[in-house]
Amino acid sequence: MGCLNGESFIKARNGRLKLGLDLRGGMYVTLEVDVLKLIEESADPSSVDDDFVSILDKTRKETDNTDNDVLETFLKNFRGSGKSLLQYFTVSNQSDPTEASIEEKLRRDSEGAVEQALEVIKQRINKYELSEVNIQKQGARRIVIELPDVKDEKEIRSLLQTTARLEFKRVVMDRNLIRAFMAIDNLLKGVKPDTTAAVADTAALAAADSTKADTTKTDTAATAAAKDTAGKKDNPYAGLSDDEAARRIKRDYPLSHMLGGYYAQSEKSSYQPFDLILKKAEDFPETGLYRFIISGKQLPQLLKILDRPDVKRAMPADIDIIVAAKPEGTPTKDGTPEIFDVYGVAREADLTGDVVTEAFPSFDQASNRPVVLMEMNADGAERWAQITGANINKRIAIVLDGRVYSAPVVQNKIPNGSSQITGSGSPEEANLLAVVLKAGALKAPVKIIEERVVGPSLGEDSIRRGISSSLMSFALIILFMLLYYAWGGGIADIALLMNVLLVVAGLAGFGGTLTLPGIAGLILSTAMAVDANILIFERMREELYAGKTLKAAVDQGFEKAWSAIIDSNITHMLATIPLLIWGSGPVKGFAVTLLAGAIITLFTAVVITRAMFGIIVDSGATTFNIGQKRTA
Repeated sequence: MGCLNGESFIKARNGRLKLGLDLRGGMYVTLEVDVLKLIEESADPSSVDDDFVSILDKTRKETDNTDNDVLETFLKNFRGSGKSLLQYFTVSNQSDPTEASIEEKLRRDSEGAVEQALEVIKQRINKYELSEVNIQKQGARRIVIELPDVKDEKEIRSLLQTTARLEFKRVVMDRNLIRAFMAIDNLLKGVKPDTTAAVADTAALAAADSTKADTTKTDTAATAAAKDTAGKKDNPYAGLSDDEAARRIKRDYPLSHMLGGYYAQSEKSSYQPFDLILKKAEDFPETGLYRFIISGKQLPQLLKILDRPDVKRAMPADIDIIVAAKPEGTPTKDGTPEIFDVYGVAREADLTGDVVTEAFPSFDQASNRPVVLMEMNADGAERWAQITGANINKRIAIVLDGRVYSAPVVQNKIPNGSSQITGSGSPEEANLLAVVLKAGALKAPVKIIEERVVGPSLGEDSIRRGISSSLMSFALIILFMLLYYAWGGGIADIALLMNVLLVVAGLAGFGGTLTLPGIAGLILSTAMAVDANILIFERMREELYAGKTLKAAVDQGFEKAWSAIIDSNITHMLATIPLLIWGSGPVKGFAVTLLAGAIITLFTAVVITRAMFGIIVDSGATTFNIGQKRTA
C-alpha cells in the first residue's frame, strides 16, 4: 500500500500546475520543420536542374513566415512550370510510378516528417532529463517548446536542431577524387569569383597536422601557387606579377586553389604534399591514397560551391565531397587558422543510424578524449561485420548530418556491431551527441524561427509582482463584498474562492501552464464571478423590498438574474474563441484561463451559491442580511 501511495504521490506531483517562463525563467522556442528541404532531398540529385531549383526558391519565398501548405504551394508552382514530377522523383516500390503516386508519397512523407519531428524532439528532451517541458504542435509544421530553468542555450539549440542523420560511408581516396575536383574546376571556369571571400593565406595549410607531411613550406594559397608555378614548363602565368598570377589561378582553379593535397602509397607510408595547379588527373598515380585539407577561412566558400546544384551534377555519380565536422587543430596566438580535412565519400551509405540501439558517452582509452560508443541491432551488427571485413586497411567515414566526425582505418573485422564516434570537444558535447543518436534522426531538418530567453531574475520579479497583485485584487474584492452585502457577501466570497480553486485545478488537470497573462485572466474571471453574485443579490433585494419571504426572494433572485448571467458569460466565451484559434503563447494562455473562468463561474454562481442559500432557507431562517436597508 505504501508503494502505491508513493506512486500516486509522484504521479500527482508530476501533474501539478506548471509555471510559465515569465514566472519561472527559461527558454521559449518555436521550431519549423523544413518540409521543402525534405522535398528537395527526395528528388534524384542527378535530375535536379536550374528549373527545379527555381521552383524551390519560389516556393520558399511564398511559404516563409506563413502558414501556407508547403507541399501544395510546391505542387502549384511545379504544375505552372509545365514540368513533370516523373522527371525528378521516383517511388521505391513502384517500377512504373505515376504523377498521382508521387504526389501521394510526397504528401505522406511531408505529414509524417512533422509528426516524427514532434516525437523525436520529445524523446530527446526526455532523454536529456529536462523536466516540466511544455511541447505543442502549432499549425501545420511548427512546434512550440517551453523549457524552464535552461542554463545552456547553445546546448539546447543543438539538441533541438541537430538532424542526427548518421551514415557509415566508404572513404574515396583514389584518383577519382582528383577527377571530381577537376570536374568542378572546369564547370566553374569563367564564373566571376566571390570577391568577398578571404584571400587564401599563405600560412594556413602550413599549420596542418604534422602526421600528414612536413608542410612548413607548402602553400595552397593562390599567391603561393603562383610562386610554385613560376618555374614550370609551359607555364601560362610566366612573366606575370605574383598578384596577377594569383588572380588568374583563382579564376582557372576556383576550387583546387583552396586545397592542400597529400599523397601516400599506403596508410603506412608518409604523406607528401602536392598541388593541383597546371596538372591533369593522368599526371597522378592511379594507385595510392590522396588526402586534402582546407583553411577554416576558406571553408564557407568551399561549402557554398559544393551546395550548388550544377556542381553536384558535375561530380561523378558515386562520389560526394564533404568536410570534417571539427578542425585538425586550434587557432594559434599568431592567428594561424584552423585546418579541416576534405573527404571524398561514397554517395550511397553502407549503413545508417537506424540500426543503432544504444549510444553513450565515454572516453577513448588511448587519447583520453570524449567519444560516443554505439551498439547496433542484430541486422546492423551483421551488416557492419560484412562492411568492415570487406574494407580492412581502408577508411570508413562516420558521417553525421553531412559532416565527417571520424574516418578510422579498419584494422579488423568488427563482428559485434560496436563502433565509436570521435571529435567531441567535451564530455557534455559527447553526452548531447549520444542523446540525439538514441532518440533517432529527423526525417526533415528543423530550424528555430523564434527564440526568447527569460532570465531567472525576471522570473522571480514576475512571480513577486504577479502574486502581490493577485492577492491584493482578491483581498479588495472579498472586503468589498463583505462590506456591501454583509453575510451575503460572505457566501459570495466562499463561492469566489471555490471559483479560483476550480480554475487552477482545471489548468493543472489539463496540463496547462500558469503565466502572467494567465494570472490576469484569473483576476478577470473572479470579477465575472463577483458580477454574477451581484446580479443575484440585487434581484433578491428587490424581492425583499417588495415584501417577499426569504425563500421566495431567493427563488426569484436566481431566476431573474439567470438570463443576465448567461448573457455576460457567453459573451466572454465568444470573445476568447478568436484568441484561442489565432493567438499563441501568452495570448492563448490568457484566453484559456478566461474561458475556464467563464464556464466555472456559471457553476459556482448557480450551484454553489444557490446550494448555500438553500441550506439557510431549509434551516428555517426567515431573514438574512445581504446588505439590504433595514425597514422600520
